[in-house]
Amino acid sequence: MQRYDSIFKPGLFDGQVMIVTGGGSGIGRCVALELAALGATLVLVGRTIDKLETVAKEITDLGGSVSYHACDIRDEEGVIAVVRAVLEQHGRIDGLFNNAGGQFLAPLRDMKLKGFETVVRSNLTGGFIVMREVYVQWMEQHGGSIVNMAGDVGGGWPYVAHSGAARAGMINLTHSAAAEWARSGVRVNAIVPGIIDTSGHWSYTPEEKAINTGGHRCLMQRLGSVSETSSAIVFLLSPGAAFMTGTTVHVDGGAPYTRALGDLGPKGKFPVYDGLHERTPG
Repeated sequence: MQRYDSIFKPGLFDGQVMIVTGGGSGIGRCVALELAALGATLVLVGRTIDKLETVAKEITDLGGSVSYHACDIRDEEGVIAVVRAVLEQHGRIDGLFNNAGGQFLAPLRDMKLKGFETVVRSNLTGGFIVMREVYVQWMEQHGGSIVNMAGDVGGGWPYVAHSGAARAGMINLTHSAAAEWARSGVRVNAIVPGIIDTSGHWSYTPEEKAINTGGHRCLMQRLGSVSETSSAIVFLLSPGAAFMTGTTVHVDGGAPYTRALGDLGPKGKFPVYDGLHERTPG
């Protein structure tokens, strides 16, 4: 039987329950598979039930334990009900990868208010609702770890300014929650991926890919893999990160440090780590 080739020790998350929002594809799917391979019971949350069922079957086929819930994280009552259902079924929540979100490419001058607000609700407001409910319903009394999906907003995000604004807000929300919730033993950190070779990137047209990657050179001169991103997220959820909270971890191939450089030299100097046994579903 093929299994996720994680760099972490087997059984690291035995007995723990981990929620992954946006767990039906991309980075969320990869994190769910790695956590399951390390012994966690997974709870997948997302809008598309077919995607969740596919990933849930992957986890069970690999001998893991999983449940799943179709939910739009922008729906406050729906999120409250899902967290309650998770606790009724599993009795605890040890970690949350607050990953669900999405965006579309558009210049600011043409962006409609509805589109802007929809992306902000997906990438910031919805994440706030999920982390608040996990905290209020469980972690406030029992502790835990939260990793929020953010983004490399330091140089702006042309053509995805709605998402950039939301991701910048998520970084600040992470800092605020880390400060307020430390008294409950809750660690809150954020992950900032660079351009990752994942289903979201695959869905772009060639023209959109050129826009998406054109301003994001990196020292490693390649896309990151979902496994490389997952490793950082799993670490933040693990006991190894016990002294880390309010931290923003960048997995971006050194992108910020290319700005003063012209020629980056020959490619191929940095091998890709890909622990994912099967990537085709995204």
